[in-house]
Amino acid sequence: MPGSPDGMPGSPDGTPLSRLAALHGVATSYSPSPDRTVAASDAAIVAALAALDVDASTPGAVRASLAVRERELRERLLPPTVVCWGGRAPGELAGLPEGTRLRIETEQGELRSAAEQLPPGVHALRATAPDGRTADAHLVVAPPRLPAPPGRAYGLLVQLYSLLSRRSWGMGDLGDLAELTAWAGRALGAGFVQVNPLHAGVPGHPTDPSPYRPSSRRYPDPVHLRVEDVPEFPYADDQGRVRALMDRGAGLRASVLGDGELIDRDAVWEAKREALELVRDVPLGPGRRAAYCDFLAEEGEALEDHATWCALAEAYGSDWHRWPAGLRDPRSPETARARAELMDRVDFHSRLAWLTDAQLAAAQRSARDAGMPIGLVHDLAVGVHPGGADAWAQQEYFAAGMSVGAPPDAFNARGQDWGLPPWRPDRLAASGYAPYRRLLRALFRHAGALRIDHVMGLFRLWWVPLGQAPTEGTYVRYDAEAMLAILVLEASRAGALVIGEDLGTVEPGVREALNRRGVLGTSVLWFERDWEGTGLPLPPERWRADCLATATTHDLPPTASRLTGDHVELRDRLGLLTHPLDEERAAAAADTGEWLALLARLGLLRGASGGISSATEEAEIQAVHRFLLRTPARMVGLWLPDAVGDRRPQNLPGTWDQYPNWRLPIADADGRPVTLEDLASSPRLYALVDVLRGRGAQGGDDGES
Repeated sequence: MPGSPDGMPGSPDGTPLSRLAALHGVATSYSPSPDRTVAASDAAIVAALAALDVDASTPGAVRASLAVRERELRERLLPPTVVCWGGRAPGELAGLPEGTRLRIETEQGELRSAAEQLPPGVHALRATAPDGRTADAHLVVAPPRLPAPPGRAYGLLVQLYSLLSRRSWGMGDLGDLAELTAWAGRALGAGFVQVNPLHAGVPGHPTDPSPYRPSSRRYPDPVHLRVEDVPEFPYADDQGRVRALMDRGAGLRASVLGDGELIDRDAVWEAKREALELVRDVPLGPGRRAAYCDFLAEEGEALEDHATWCALAEAYGSDWHRWPAGLRDPRSPETARARAELMDRVDFHSRLAWLTDAQLAAAQRSARDAGMPIGLVHDLAVGVHPGGADAWAQQEYFAAGMSVGAPPDAFNARGQDWGLPPWRPDRLAASGYAPYRRLLRALFRHAGALRIDHVMGLFRLWWVPLGQAPTEGTYVRYDAEAMLAILVLEASRAGALVIGEDLGTVEPGVREALNRRGVLGTSVLWFERDWEGTGLPLPPERWRADCLATATTHDLPPTASRLTGDHVELRDRLGLLTHPLDEERAAAAADTGEWLALLARLGLLRGASGGISSATEEAEIQAVHRFLLRTPARMVGLWLPDAVGDRRPQNLPGTWDQYPNWRLPIADADGRPVTLEDLASSPRLYALVDVLRGRGAQGGDDGES
């Protein structure tokens, strides 16, 4: 049944194992391309079922589990979560036995009938059949779709850590973000600023610098705090130590900006942590104390769990699997005793969450005060670190022994293992998607929009058994209707937009389903080709409108690198090429040449003769963004390093320690670090922004081609 919690694409048939797998949303095959189907191994299917507590270890176990599941589906009145779009009764209710009584209690505690228009929310539904059977379900009532963006907007895309100012302690922080939004909104006319995930990282030496493998997605990382902006900071007792710590921060900043050092997140956090310990000793005023108590009450158990994990990680290390057995359970008596013993540290980490939340709120307020119609666009990572706070506190919702990844395809013959435990679709549905709802509320709290990395994960994820190659995985389906309904519900409550990162191989129907609910897609220039026809660059008028259109992303070469071919040379130096260097150079040059030819044909390239050869790199980057404006895209994003000619990617997939991923400051074309203050006085940046604001010279007719 479409939209069922089991995610079945149709009625199961075939072998008992394949039938059992289908009834639990576990795929038995996948299609890396439209003309090719690959069977999943029996071992992968059995492992995925085991992670869902379904025994398929022997033929007899398969038959027994199949009988149990078929009986469950035959006898149940309702699935655990039912979706209702627009307040009207969902189809599942029409299939109930005649005479079934329905009782709906709304989130507000009001009793309603199924015939009434229901308010948005997650309500309690009880069905009582004439034969006495009862069923309780979560009824998700969501608007039919999210509204479109308020007019066309352009904005900046930036990795916050890379944006240093002359006040940063060695990496970009929330004070810098507030300055950026105020300047971009007021001076540049930008409508939004999109940042990398600001999720709490896993502490360690060294810390994993990737923002896409966090300890917690619900709470932001206090490493982003601007310590001097904490109201209690001026009143710290030991001013000599405070000055010494500020000098350390200045030294970290100078090492990055002046000495060419990499961003050292660990050193930054160590200095900030010591400063925040001093700040914590300053008593809160009555109003601040009341605000902190309100925050603690509002966040409740989730914050207590997060802060407890942080305190325990200080004592026992950052992987909870290696803690004493009693502490691995967040609800155990041993954990309760440890929390009481470590209450001072638990309070410290709770305080950090409050302070970080306040500075995030200030950054979004700064954006809106500057006239941005959207403001901050936050980024939601696919998952969390298996040893981190979320995986510990919510372990009943994660599939034990599994990791999220991607199957082999034309770009990666070995597949991918991202090292992130997947959510269990059955447990999510049984809870009414409670952890997912809480996560979204936290992210929408100070956001005008939310980008969802690998948005296809709302439909299915590739599960890889731990210790196995990615080729030995299989897809597991989620109830996409429910996942989308919760997303639309929480976004609409926050008045926010949603942008799905839907790059790469996308299952048929996914983009259409997202678009139907008002979720915008992501279109990156270099990938937009007529894949079903000529294979040539897609003309601007054929681009989709409901998307964020950009020239590049954090995982791709900056535009200057793409145009010059530097990205090929970099991969060659690191031994990452899969073909001979000359072939890779030629392929890259041909790809770029086709795009430049289209830009010239549209009259978007400036030059002495109007041709490609006479155009400078800067002019070509401007032409690329003129092209983006020619598309109907509702949002156009400028990768901030492109504005100053940076050629270094922030992340080079396929590398670990061979390349300084997530540790580079924004730099100019010569590799010199550029501060926020430098950006604000950069003629090159203003020239590119003029293009995006429709003020730049067009170099030709800007009408339809």
